Amino acid sequence: MQVAPASSSHPPTSERRQIARIAVPVSLEMIFALLLGFIDQIIVGRLGALAIASVGFANSVTFIGILALGSLGAGAAILTARLHGAENRDSISRVTSATLVIGVIIAAVLAVPLLLLAPTFLQLVGAPREVAQSGTPYFQIVVGALPLVVIGGIASAVLRSLGHARTPMVVTIIGVLVNTVLGYALVFGLGAVPALGLAGAAWATLVAQLIKAVVLLWQLYGPRDLVDWRLPERLGAWKTTTRDLFHFTLPLAFTEVAWSVGTFLYAFLFGRLSVNALASSQIVNTLEGIFIVGSFGLGAATTALVGQAVGSGDATLAARRVRLLLNTGAVTGVAFGLLFAASALALGVFYPKVADEVLTFAVWGILINAAFQWVKVQNMIRGMGVLPSGGDTRGVIVGDVIGAFLVGLPLAYLLAFPLGFGVLGLFWARIFEEIAKLAVFALRTKRISWGKVVEGQKEVVTS
Repeated sequence: MQVAPASSSHPPTSERRQIARIAVPVSLEMIFALLLGFIDQIIVGRLGALAIASVGFANSVTFIGILALGSLGAGAAILTARLHGAENRDSISRVTSATLVIGVIIAAVLAVPLLLLAPTFLQLVGAPREVAQSGTPYFQIVVGALPLVVIGGIASAVLRSLGHARTPMVVTIIGVLVNTVLGYALVFGLGAVPALGLAGAAWATLVAQLIKAVVLLWQLYGPRDLVDWRLPERLGAWKTTTRDLFHFTLPLAFTEVAWSVGTFLYAFLFGRLSVNALASSQIVNTLEGIFIVGSFGLGAATTALVGQAVGSGDATLAARRVRLLLNTGAVTGVAFGLLFAASALALGVFYPKVADEVLTFAVWGILINAAFQWVKVQNMIRGMGVLPSGGDTRGVIVGDVIGAFLVGLPLAYLLAFPLGFGVLGLFWARIFEEIAKLAVFALRTKRISWGKVVEGQKEVVTS
């Protein structure tokens, strides 16, 4: 069944407001979260380029686990958005509680061996010797915070799908303030507080994640009475809940791992060039994150609003919201890309003790990525929201694999080493990856029939 065209090419103002109520708080939340990373990098940057490279490499490794586990939150967000549209509170409670339990168990199982084998692991995955030695204490503490990160991510995703996007934003701001104050005190020492160097930045992160997890759980299960703590009572109920959850989670986890492995391999190639090249890439990634998350909320809004439309049985509304979100993303991608480009003018202020070569590399990386930020935003909306909400998680896998492993990484090696373009070659290879990914995602988006998606969801809700 093909979805009929929307009755008007101009969506009602109420739909734009609904998008803004989710997208703006989520984007602000992510801006503050990445601002935290930026502040940490400035603090750590006062320890030198080696410290920046060590933290950046350790974070690129832990990001693989964080993003893979984050797919649990993404899967729960899709399911709870649909169930919220269908007004099925009992199922929302079961999905939320089961996802939290599963997430904590998986995070703990992943964290323990990484804690015990941190130095060996960092060298095994390609960290230069001095980077591995410097980054090990930081890496161990951050890995220990994985269960807390997972709890916060799942709780935030469910709150957004239930229409409470401001709550995670406020809690994240609190976490940023705590982390900033503690980070400075623990890295450099303050009064009776000893100077712990890189480890101090990690301890500050762990404390902030603990506060965030506790407050979000209280908001979800406490006096606001949004959901109940209700686990599936029978084995059959567990199978049904986990089947529905993993239908979205496993493909998304694969794509997150593939994407993060690709990101790590890029970091490895930057490291092969030099420590300065690696440090410049971390600066570019941090600054780009601050500006691209201005559009990040559109991905979360797609998951919530399209999922709610599907759950309520309105295929036409789902299709109209997809078009509106993609158009909005084109505008924000260009606007924030220009701001990202302008940030290159302030690198000397942000990183006064970093070598000129690092800053020169970073300026070129910023300008190249800023020009194509709109492409990344389109991929974010389609890959995070449109394709998963339309049941095409396989399309996300195809786009990520083709973009990174058939286009981006082969070009990165070819441009950086045999052809001798070095750092600039690596930056351009990532752009070609995003263009290839957009071609795949756009083709898969056109194939979605929202009418069929709605019919399939009716069977899930009534089962």
